[in-house]
Amino acid sequence: MKIYDIAFYVAGFFILGVLLASFKLSFSIILAAAALMAVLFLFTGFFRKSMKSFWLAGLGLIIIIGAFYYFRWDAYQIKNVNIVFDKEIHFQGLVMRNPERGNQQKLTVALQPPYLGNILVKLQPYPSFDYGDLINFKGAIKRPEQVSYANYLAKEGIFGTIAFPQTELIAKNQGWVIKSFLFKLKEKIVLNFQKVLPVEKSAFLAGITLGERQEFSKEFKEAMSKSGTTHLVALSGYNITIIVLAMFALFNYFLSRRLTFILTVLAIFGFVLMAGAEASVVRAAIMGFIALLASQVSRLYSVRNAIVLAAFFMVLINPKVLYFDTGFQLSFVALLGIIYLMPAIQKFFKVNPQPRFLSLKENFLTTLSAQLAVAPILIINFSNFSLISLLANILILSAIPLTMSLGFILGFLGFLSFYFSLVFAFFLNLFLSYEVFIIKLFGAFNVLRFGEMSVPAVFLYYALLVFFIWYNSYYKRWSIALDQKVADIYRDLLK
Repeated sequence: MKIYDIAFYVAGFFILGVLLASFKLSFSIILAAAALMAVLFLFTGFFRKSMKSFWLAGLGLIIIIGAFYYFRWDAYQIKNVNIVFDKEIHFQGLVMRNPERGNQQKLTVALQPPYLGNILVKLQPYPSFDYGDLINFKGAIKRPEQVSYANYLAKEGIFGTIAFPQTELIAKNQGWVIKSFLFKLKEKIVLNFQKVLPVEKSAFLAGITLGERQEFSKEFKEAMSKSGTTHLVALSGYNITIIVLAMFALFNYFLSRRLTFILTVLAIFGFVLMAGAEASVVRAAIMGFIALLASQVSRLYSVRNAIVLAAFFMVLINPKVLYFDTGFQLSFVALLGIIYLMPAIQKFFKVNPQPRFLSLKENFLTTLSAQLAVAPILIINFSNFSLISLLANILILSAIPLTMSLGFILGFLGFLSFYFSLVFAFFLNLFLSYEVFIIKLFGAFNVLRFGEMSVPAVFLYYALLVFFIWYNSYYKRWSIALDQKVADIYRDLLK
């Protein structure tokens, strides 16, 4: 077995072990399942005389390592928590992430000795706090009541919440200097948007370029949800790919190949930090890094390996994202849909769109593939999936790359000249007006909507998708080859 295949199966089996542990299965059950799978591979190897099966029998034991890693990581996380619950206390905390703002502030705070652990603090909008602020608090920390919410917070390393405690700022700029700089840069770019664009348009532009969603009105959020366009402001792989390609092209025009690679990687890393390191951003950044690295060392880029390795590194950092992070699931499943389902759909309908700017056919197939792949996840987690969203995405996605590019230019023009950026914003506003109009138009429809899906239905749905992919991507190819072989045999017999 080749080294890249070994890497693929090691990462895949490790992820499978983490997934089984995430289901709260006992370690003995996982051990027995891994052993049974190894025996089946050994039996297949002896029966078919396949070295690959022998390799898989050994590598299948990596499942046990993945499960063990999850249990140890979980135990270590809980061990390093010292929080007094349901009792009014004085404590100090350091703001560890860029605060969520809006009708209220949400701070992720790391408790200072003698306490230990992270909590979520909800406050009034003012006075506002920033990343790196050291704050005095007085109040009672509560455990999350709902199990699903507790699991979601635990995935973020948060084990308690407190609402509207007394606060007193002790010191500022106590966090990582680079991270603090990036957050401030992000806020200034958003402010540059707000100076020259209407509120709704500047909020949408901040969303698609920087992942900001704090300034959206309730009505606009609902319109995005109903039109199926919320993913546009979630900094998916689509957005990151545009950014990576633009950075690489820019640096490569002026600099050497090696220096272009280094600067592009550093720029990706900085952007991930600035955007809050959401699952979709990290996944796209890791895959972008692997693609750039493959190009740099003149190696073939395997999308299959890139996907699994991206998931592996994210799970290694935080194994809870695999089961408890909906964004992680949507990001990877949508990507798998585009890579594997889209070619099958193309073959089934006998279409072969050529990648080009403003290609409605390509956007339709990409959107259809991603939406079909994530439909059960959207229905289960949000009770909201609409077929009408396909058309909305097709009409918007063609304009997003140009809008993002112009948006970044506008953001940095704001540091140079207000009046020049004002003129530039006039042209950008034309694209934003079109996109916002489409979102509101399709957000007004309430047809072809699905709200429930049972677990058996989910398994059946994905089984049908897998069969569809296999039939159109592999079975047809095998049938054509077999028909050709039979035809050759008959031709030889007739000679």
